[in-house]
Amino acid sequence: MIRVLIVDDHPVVREGLVAALEDESDIRIAGAVGSAEEALRTVGTARPDVILLDLELPGLGGVEAIPRLAAARPGAGIVVLTAYDADERVLGAVRAGARGYVLKGVSIEEIARAIRTVHGGGSYLASPVAAKVLSELRSPRRAAVLSAREQAVLREVAAGRSTKQIAHALGITERTVKFHVSSIMNKLGAGNRAQAVAEAAQRGLLDRRRSEEDPVP
Repeated sequence: MIRVLIVDDHPVVREGLVAALEDESDIRIAGAVGSAEEALRTVGTARPDVILLDLELPGLGGVEAIPRLAAARPGAGIVVLTAYDADERVLGAVRAGARGYVLKGVSIEEIARAIRTVHGGGSYLASPVAAKVLSELRSPRRAAVLSAREQAVLREVAAGRSTKQIAHALGITERTVKFHVSSIMNKLGAGNRAQAVAEAAQRGLLDRRRSEEDPVP
């Protein structure tokens, strides 16, 4: 029996997944929570074999949560279930440790297949996602580009400000801040904010303002 922990902040989606996956004879729902923080509190007692994780979550974002969940529950496979197939999201999740990436809107059969594959020690990338990953791996490494907004967020992060403080300072939502932070980390190849700041400093990104078209070396 495969024990699955569902992490999604939308109650309707969460309840739908619970109902649908409970019909699978080899899958048991170990828990269903609405945030990464709650998942981290629950994972020890729920003891999931697979964590089905949305990326857009309140508080701690999905990409940032992946390594923490993996550390809290060693051996559990993480399958991302999200509406986003942007290259940076896909690659960020995979680099963070996700072994599955499925887009919302697919059949419950495909979600169950991803869960079984990851539980069996394999990796599962939905077809359009796999194409993006293969394209990135086959192409020459390109210089990343930080947008003007990402540069502004990076400067706030380097100043040690929290997500809430950055959102207030820039007049954007906390969710948007987390999206930009995740994008910055992916572009710089960093696993967390501290690494992103260190990498940015090493590349001289904090020494001067760059235009949106200036490539990151």
